[in-house]
Amino acid sequence: MNCSIVTTKWLNENLASPNLILLDVRQKSNKANLPADHSNQCIPEARMVNLKQDFSNINSPFPNTIPSQELFAESCQKFGIKNSDTIVVYDNIGVYLSPRLWWLFKIMGHQKVYVLDGGLPEWKKQNLPTETINSKSYEESNYITQFQPTLLRSFENIEDNLSTLDELVVDARSSDRFQSLVPEPREGLRGGNIPHSINIPFKEVLNDGKFKSQEELKSIFKAVNEKKIPLVFSCGSGITACVLYLAHEIISSDSKSVFDGSWTEWAMRKPKSI
Repeated sequence: MNCSIVTTKWLNENLASPNLILLDVRQKSNKANLPADHSNQCIPEARMVNLKQDFSNINSPFPNTIPSQELFAESCQKFGIKNSDTIVVYDNIGVYLSPRLWWLFKIMGHQKVYVLDGGLPEWKKQNLPTETINSKSYEESNYITQFQPTLLRSFENIEDNLSTLDELVVDARSSDRFQSLVPEPREGLRGGNIPHSINIPFKEVLNDGKFKSQEELKSIFKAVNEKKIPLVFSCGSGITACVLYLAHEIISSDSKSVFDGSWTEWAMRKPKSI
């Protein structure tokens, strides 16, 4: 088992393991217009979670904002998740939403959390068993968070970094969006990019919905960060930034973080390019 991801083979062999919690995080559409499995099937014993309702701050002016520690703990308690559990997260696209939930568990201090490489599409491609999605309730747990602030960057952090350049901001949006060649998918949001940031479209670290090999990932990141300064991952709203974060985590334990508000917050708080 990789330090951050698991294969469908590993998961199938370990589905019955004690304290293994499987979380299905899916949505009907995505800003990247990637194909998704919209069937009513899930991996057996998966607990169906809603990223926005269960693990985001729905009162934030920005999408997909990290929830408070209290709200995160309450959701974990509702789903019967314990601090000692081994968590595997997957989505219905392949690798898209699952790294975001994985990162949220990491920042809240959960140690044993992984992403299913290839998600539900890869599971079904391997003709592995599924079951019909049903509403279930779980015995409430006593989950406690241990927040890890070094994994998070705020708007103010990114603004301060413009003068120091101590960290390299890596934008996961498509190159067309990064270069303002196409409109942003969110109505009224200006195009552009954070000054001094560089672009690695998140699709570049994936192949058919799964992460590329470690050798390929090393080559991708080495090409943009030869000085090996700490990386800060950004995107449109904090989702695909976590895809790049996880891709880098697969090959390196070096310091890294996510700009949670990403381009949406930057563009809204900086109406004009600087």
